[in-house]
Amino acid sequence: MSDRTDEPCVLVCVTGCIAAYKACEIVRLLQKRGCRAKVLMTEHATKFVGPTTFRSLTHEKVAVGLFDDPEDPIHHISLAQEADVVLVAPATANILAKMAHGIADDLMSTTLLATPSPIVVTPAMNVGMWEAPATQENLETLRRRGVNVVEPGEGYLACGDVAKGRLAEPEQIVEATLDVLARSSSPDAKLLAGERVLITAGPTHEPIDPVRYIGNRSSGKMGIALAEAARDMGAQVTLVLGPTSLEPPRGVTCIPVETAQQMHDAVIDAFDASTIVICAAAVADYTPAHPADHKLKKSAEPLDSVELVQTPDILGEISAHKGGRRVIGFAAETDRLLEHAQAKLERKGCDAIVANDVSRADSGFGSDTDKAWWVTSDGAEELPTLAKADLARAVLRRAYDL
Repeated sequence: MSDRTDEPCVLVCVTGCIAAYKACEIVRLLQKRGCRAKVLMTEHATKFVGPTTFRSLTHEKVAVGLFDDPEDPIHHISLAQEADVVLVAPATANILAKMAHGIADDLMSTTLLATPSPIVVTPAMNVGMWEAPATQENLETLRRRGVNVVEPGEGYLACGDVAKGRLAEPEQIVEATLDVLARSSSPDAKLLAGERVLITAGPTHEPIDPVRYIGNRSSGKMGIALAEAARDMGAQVTLVLGPTSLEPPRGVTCIPVETAQQMHDAVIDAFDASTIVICAAAVADYTPAHPADHKLKKSAEPLDSVELVQTPDILGEISAHKGGRRVIGFAAETDRLLEHAQAKLERKGCDAIVANDVSRADSGFGSDTDKAWWVTSDGAEELPTLAKADLARAVLRRAYDL
C-alpha cells in the first residue's frame, strides 16, 4: 500500500437510505481525485450495502458500532479528528435531525458532534419528508452553523414519485466536497470564526406597475463574492439578496428581497445578531409613491410623470445604532471618487467605505474585477485591480481589523 500521509482524508458517513449504494461511486471518485476515503456506516446503512464492499474499495476498516473496535475505546474521537472533511452521503432526515439537535446516540452522530472539521451533507429522502417543516428547519439550523448542504435533485424516487428528494449526482457531491476541502485549507479559513456577517447584495426593483420598475445595473456579483469569502473564512453569513440571476452561495442563509423597503426590513431583522455588516447592495434612492396594481396602457394612461418618494436609508440607520459592530458601505461612483466616498463616510457614520469607479471597463456592475479604494476616517488606501473574490477577501480582512 502506498504512503498516503499527504492525501486529504474524507470521512464518508453512509446512512440507511436506498441511495446508500451510490456512496460506493462517491468513494471511488474521491480516490480518483487524490483523497483518502474512510467510511463510517449506521447500522441501518448496512442493510442496504455491506461493510465488506466499502472495506474492499478503501482498504480501510469500516466503522459501524460505537464499541466495535476494542483497540480504540474512543473511536468517535479518533474518527472525528482524523478527517479533513466529513461527507454525509446520503443524509437521511433522521441524521439531519440528530445533527441539528445535538443528539449523539450512535457512532455516527457522536462523531459528527465531535468533529472540528467542515461537514458536507447530501440529503436524500421522500419528497414529503424533504418538504416537512421540521426537516427544513433542521437544515436551516445546520446552514447557520456552517454545514454545507448539497441539495437533492428532482427525479424518480423509491416510492414511485417524481419529485425533489433524489440524492444529488455523485460527481456533484464530490466537487462540492473538494471545494469545501480547498476552502478549509486556506490561510484565512478561521479568521472570521465566531463572527456573524450580514451582507446586502444586488439591486432593488421599485415597481411602477406589475410589469415596470425602477432599477439599476447591479449584478450582485460583489455581494455574493463577499458572502462566499466570509463563509470560507469561518463566519456565519446572512445574505440579503436583491433580484439577480445569480445563485446564492451554499452554506449561507439567504433572504431574497425585491424592493428597498423589503431589504431594509430584512436587514433590521438580522442586524441585532450580527457583528459585521457590509452593505454592498445598490439600493434605489427613490421609489414610486403610488405604484399601479395593473399594467399601465400607453394609449389609455400616458405615463407623463411618476411621483417618487425616498427609500429608507439602510446604511445610515444601522450606522446610527451600530454599537460595537463594524459597518462597511459601498460607493459606486463615476467621478470625484474619493471626494464622494469621504463625504458618504461622514454622512452615513459607518466605519469604512469601499469606493469603486463604475465608469471603468475593469470595474463596476457586471464585471469580474474591481478597482477599489478602502476609505476610513484615517484616509484612503488604494487597492490594485482585483478579481471580485480577491477583493472580497481584502475587504473582509480589513473589516476584521477595524
